[in-house]
Amino acid sequence: MTMKLDWLHGTATALVTPFRKDGSIDDACFTKLVERQVKGGVKLLVPCGTTGENVTMASAEQAHVIRLAVDAAKKLGAKVIAGTGTNNTAAAIESTRKARELGADAALIVAPYYNKPTQEGLFAHYAEIAKSVKGFPIVLYNVPSRTASNLSAETTLRLAAGFENIVATKEASGNYPQIMQIIAKRPKNFRVFSGDDASALPLISLGCDGLVSVCANEIPKETVKMVDHALNGSFHFARKIHYKILPLMEANFVESSPAPCKFVMKEMGLLEENLRLPLVPVSAETRAVLRAVMIDLKLS
Repeated sequence: MTMKLDWLHGTATALVTPFRKDGSIDDACFTKLVERQVKGGVKLLVPCGTTGENVTMASAEQAHVIRLAVDAAKKLGAKVIAGTGTNNTAAAIESTRKARELGADAALIVAPYYNKPTQEGLFAHYAEIAKSVKGFPIVLYNVPSRTASNLSAETTLRLAAGFENIVATKEASGNYPQIMQIIAKRPKNFRVFSGDDASALPLISLGCDGLVSVCANEIPKETVKMVDHALNGSFHFARKIHYKILPLMEANFVESSPAPCKFVMKEMGLLEENLRLPLVPVSAETRAVLRAVMIDLKLS
């Protein structure tokens, strides 16, 4: 039976990683961003995910960011779901063990990218990780647009049934029939999160348990209110917020994330607009789009 984690629901923020101009991690800024998240109502923090530009970080840097998140979360009463996934199973195991050692509450593990494994390969990848960190909660992460493979409903359910510490999935496939199949057939206590801001409301109405959000970096309070209203069945209020912030949800992906989000946060005075190559700051055209959205939402 899936491990029961009462805290695993609601809004989780896929945290951006603030960098200085020289490319180093801005520790003080990161801690302030975490504090802002918790003050805004976010109780689940996800460092070193896609939004955190984890693939451009050395393993020591990833550990450093996870440690920063854990230290801040302990003081603030939040939980940390550390991004530890990669396309190398042995490396993913090592990173997940390190996250557990650092005090993270769970690991978010993206499906292997570039390799394009079969469904049996995906199952074997996650099974090996789950067996290597027994008792430590694992959240699957399916994002075909980034990985070039899809973690099917059948494979997700097989993993959920086979390993008690595989406790949830972050679904960013946009495949509603697939997600509904997971929701309908999941074992007791297994959670399903939307991995896309714009899909959160409809997916919660279908039975999802929360959202792993990009736009919560910019507007944590509004995102939390939308998700909480939806989870409480107050869809009238959730829809109002959804349509209000939908332009920002969409604009965050006009160019590769997190570049648009970092531009908005820079305009809000929250960080410097520094990304690691191969990501670059957004174009002038995208800046104009984002500024217009910010004006409408009174973010500038």
